[in-house]
Amino acid sequence: MNDLADRARRLRTLPPSCGPVRLIAVDGHAGSGKTTFAGRLATALGGAPVLHLDDLATHEELFAWTDRLRAQVLDPLSRGEPARCTPYDWTARRFGPARTLEPAPVILIEGVGAGRTAVRPFLAGLLWLELERGRSWERGRLRDGPGLTDFWDGWTVAEQRHFADDPSYPFADAVIRQVPAGYVWLEGPHVTAGTSRFLTQGEG
Repeated sequence: MNDLADRARRLRTLPPSCGPVRLIAVDGHAGSGKTTFAGRLATALGGAPVLHLDDLATHEELFAWTDRLRAQVLDPLSRGEPARCTPYDWTARRFGPARTLEPAPVILIEGVGAGRTAVRPFLAGLLWLELERGRSWERGRLRDGPGLTDFWDGWTVAEQRHFADDPSYPFADAVIRQVPAGYVWLEGPHVTAGTSRFLTQGEG
């Protein structure tokens, strides 16, 4: 159940969802391990591109990045064209030079809110990293250090509000639980019996 190579093979068999791309969202609470998991899954996919939503959010727009994502990424990819993102520099507090994201068989989109309502029509699958929000936030605070305490205080309020208004978890195709040996993939709440492309019968 921990073999990401096997999971990667299954993801490649999903129907394209955004032009020629199978767009896979990795969502969960801040600090739950989404970035690490997405990186490992991208490696298992042979170097699949990963779009980090932190590159589209800003200090003033923690969750108001939907229009930016649509214009810079989703619309071009849906036409089979390269996306051009202008990643936000969290230190300089401004957007940096544009980066090109070429269409690929699988692209991962990683970040809190990756499975929001406006994005789901473009997704081939939605994965949820399972870690209780209090533990996730504690990990994030420890990772970032005391210098970002004020940011985290504001973030936790904004994240609670976002998921209250636009939850992702109920629409997850698979729930990912980290264990010492790797990751366990469980059936997500969106999957009905016998229709999952992410799990084989009996897993989870």
